Amino acid sequence: MNFLRIVLISVVSFWACSSNPASEQSSEDMITLSGTVGYPQSGLIILEKFNGNVPVPHDTLALNEKDYTYSEQVKVENPGYYRLNFYGKQFVPLILDKDDVVVNVDGNSQQGFYEVKGSRDHDFINEVQEMAKKFQSSEGVQSINQRFKDASQTGDESAMNALREEYLVLDAQLKEDLKAKIDSLGASLGVVEILKSGRYLDKDEHHDFFVKYADLLEKEMPDSPIAQEFIQEVEQSKKLAIGQVAPDIALPNPDGEIVKLSSLRGNYVLVDFWAKWCKPCRMENPNVVRMYNKYNDKGFEVYGVSLDRKREDWLEAIEQDQLHWTQVSDLKFWNSEAARLYNVNSIPFALLLDPEGKIIGKNLRGQALENKLEEIFSAKAE
Repeated sequence: MNFLRIVLISVVSFWACSSNPASEQSSEDMITLSGTVGYPQSGLIILEKFNGNVPVPHDTLALNEKDYTYSEQVKVENPGYYRLNFYGKQFVPLILDKDDVVVNVDGNSQQGFYEVKGSRDHDFINEVQEMAKKFQSSEGVQSINQRFKDASQTGDESAMNALREEYLVLDAQLKEDLKAKIDSLGASLGVVEILKSGRYLDKDEHHDFFVKYADLLEKEMPDSPIAQEFIQEVEQSKKLAIGQVAPDIALPNPDGEIVKLSSLRGNYVLVDFWAKWCKPCRMENPNVVRMYNKYNDKGFEVYGVSLDRKREDWLEAIEQDQLHWTQVSDLKFWNSEAARLYNVNSIPFALLLDPEGKIIGKNLRGQALENKLEEIFSAKAE
């Protein structure tokens, strides 16, 4: 389900459907849903609450046939994900909390007009999306893009690297502005959606901010299953934060021998999750091979963890891509013990470890990996 047509909502908490009449509910749990339907159809307007990814009827709303308006009080015990179902023709996703919300729609087509007013969660998500849009269309970013295109056409790597750094300075300021906006808003499921989406703030780069926000949710929204799910995810991520010792992995190599990640201590190690079927992984493999050949004799190792399902596919890809370093797999696809231990839900995924097994980098690929290794081994040579 697309929330506001952009932000992906992935809800796994159980939602119980309330069957108590509004007259019996505490007024503190009630909000008003109202609005206008431009083109009413036959049928019902149903407020649905999401049980996981499944919408479950929660309440019905009556339309005034004289002016095509509706206004009903509905029960919202805890902040949650809902949608208004207009006659089975148009569906408007909502985050409902304590705000009274106005939803105006055409009501006759999923592609029809709709607007949501009064929801701070909805407003926040729209504001963040607008911030990102304005940033990308800004004069500064447009200038960098054009100069980068020119440098790329002439093969000027030095200029391209300088422009990347220039862009990162502007991008860093955007992220600081976003964090300030989040701080001013406080506890909100709208913020949870922005953070979970990964579009605007990287959970590894801004790990401390995620932890701080999870602590705020624990204090302000202790009864929200969605907030609690986010808190648990952040708690789990602490195990893989920069500076932490990477959890050990013990899986069989192609010869069936169990090889532990910890057996490579004393080296800088790239823990590389990949698979034959993963095109981006295969595209990155030549770069990893190049780095391995360049730095292996200086103390750089790779510990490849394949998420393939068939042994023959795994072995074939190793030979095709010349991945002649430590390779392990339990051939369990996404159910790989290592993938579950490291919360891997997309690949390629990689961690760089120091000789003590501490995480010093995440998802370093291409030029970023080369720069980091050059920094490490240049310093060692001095």
